[in-house]
Amino acid sequence: MTNSLHLLLILLAAAVGVVVLCRILRLPAMLGYLIVGITIGPHALGWIPDAPETRHLAEFGVVFLMFSIGLEFSLARLRIMQHVVFGLGTAQVLATILLVMLTSLFFGLDWRAGLALGGVLAMSSTAIVSKMLVERAELNTPHGQNVMGVLLFQDLAVVPLIIIIPALSSSGQNLYATLGIALLKAAVVLAALLIFGQRLLRPWFHLVARQKSSELFMLNVLLFTLGLAYITELAGLSLALGAFVAGMLISETEYRYQVEEDIKPFRDVLLGLFFVTVGMMLDPGSVIAGFGWVLLVLLILLPFKAAVVALLARWFAGDWGTAIRSGLGLAQAGEFGFVLLTLAGGVNLLPAEVMQNVLAAMLISMLAAPFLLHHAEAIVRRISPSAWMNRAMQIHQIAVQSMGADAHIIICGYGRSGQALARFMEQENVRFIALDLDSRRVREAAAAGESVVYGDAAKREVLLAAGLMRAKTLVITYDDKHSALKILHHVNELRPDLPVVVRTADDTHIEALKQAGAAEVVAEVTEGSVMLASQALLMSGVPLNRVIRRIQESRARRYSVFSGFFRAPADEVGETMESQQPRFHSVLLDERDAAVGKTLDEVNLAELEVEINSVRRHNVRGSQPAGDMVLRAGDVLVLLGQPMPLMAAEKKLRDGA
Repeated sequence: MTNSLHLLLILLAAAVGVVVLCRILRLPAMLGYLIVGITIGPHALGWIPDAPETRHLAEFGVVFLMFSIGLEFSLARLRIMQHVVFGLGTAQVLATILLVMLTSLFFGLDWRAGLALGGVLAMSSTAIVSKMLVERAELNTPHGQNVMGVLLFQDLAVVPLIIIIPALSSSGQNLYATLGIALLKAAVVLAALLIFGQRLLRPWFHLVARQKSSELFMLNVLLFTLGLAYITELAGLSLALGAFVAGMLISETEYRYQVEEDIKPFRDVLLGLFFVTVGMMLDPGSVIAGFGWVLLVLLILLPFKAAVVALLARWFAGDWGTAIRSGLGLAQAGEFGFVLLTLAGGVNLLPAEVMQNVLAAMLISMLAAPFLLHHAEAIVRRISPSAWMNRAMQIHQIAVQSMGADAHIIICGYGRSGQALARFMEQENVRFIALDLDSRRVREAAAAGESVVYGDAAKREVLLAAGLMRAKTLVITYDDKHSALKILHHVNELRPDLPVVVRTADDTHIEALKQAGAAEVVAEVTEGSVMLASQALLMSGVPLNRVIRRIQESRARRYSVFSGFFRAPADEVGETMESQQPRFHSVLLDERDAAVGKTLDEVNLAELEVEINSVRRHNVRGSQPAGDMVLRAGDVLVLLGQPMPLMAAEKKLRDGA
């Protein structure tokens, strides 16, 4: 007992220290666990023996990994991305397996070992790549969609590979029979679990949930997950397969998100232990002795796999720039590769020295992945100058489209929100240019005569080509915090006086976006709750004019640019002539302006019947500022008033007259 506790404390101390270091260096925690395993394992310091007990515990990490993948499995998402998932994804996995098999035969390996090795190297790292794409605001780009679609198919491909690899260890005469029996058994067990499991699952979970006990609910999730894993193992399949099915079944119920939160601590801890055991498998001495082979495997893996993906992506109707970026994003090995490699090693499909060389190459490729993604643009420029010519042509087309526009609106994203906004702009005869990364959507909109062009709004040159320096407002219509922050950074650098309106799903990132310079952030949840309340009040018999007043008051509190606007009843405002309606106007103060150095009281725009609604200063926004606030160069004043007084107010701020 004391010895076990001693080993556990060593493992925990090393894991905590290395993972903290990885967080500081912004590297995936998975790499930290692998380094811990290599360092304290039997082939290095030898602090932890490679005992069967450790491996059995680590198997539960794989169980919870497969369970979480099943939990995230979405038929709706598959349908939306089916062309990429089942087209490019299938082609990538099959082509990689086939080519690795042929290469393995050249080096004297059996075709079964080649098939297992092909499955191992076909996988890419979802954890590293998805994190990098989100941080670089490239998730919605064409190559980002390619990468995520292929990763989704790889997750699905693991399931049959988990069944096939153990069956490959059978002798030559029985191999095909074993494979057939394994696949038939898997089909029968899966069909039984999916048909009967779904019927039993929902009522049972309802019964447990009605007890309102979080401990009972957690115990039930663990029982269900490990129970299905045990059933599939009894059927001669694997624990991981049953866990995947358990996740799939729960993903179709209303308990999915609660289960995801409850299972996360178990999954992360046990998965960390799994990667520690993978690191323990690596023998640094063997790697150094066969370093030439490690480099050869690494050269086969990174450039070879990147080239396969790039050629396939180009074949699936993509340009060379997108194809090369997709290839670089998927070139590295992945966490499921370790699962399959451990499985292949367990049934002795691969020789020990091949296991060591492949494992070392996989680790190095994952360490290289962030650098490949970071330098993807430079690599594309070097390999395919034509891709940059295409981008230059896109920028030229955007510039041509926006050339005649002045005081226009730039709409970033032309999805449902962007299209609805464009309809309003057309009704008010306000010129706009919309940027979108969905080539099909852009083609359809252009064919309909709409001012929509292909371009990534998060790129500085695209915004400039869209007429950023002449625009009156910029609107970000899609919910992507990282991309929005990039756009706000460019706007604040080039046009700090330009008001930017950002759409977001909820109020989670409102403060961050406002701090970054957004004039307003519109949260769908907040707007939805306002309309929900208005309908409920109307149905409850509250008079219409009072409901409208409540909506106006709510929006005045929520959006500072409306404060002071809803002073008159709605019917009085409707009777006012449109030309006399108050409107907003932004003024950026320059060092030479007369208002610089004066307080708001001294400027006294109230005598012109103009209200200073808010002041933006170095990305800090103040609504209804105090009269003793001293104005500085670089301040953006948001004025509210009628057209003629607004012109007089700007003249007073500039000249002091």
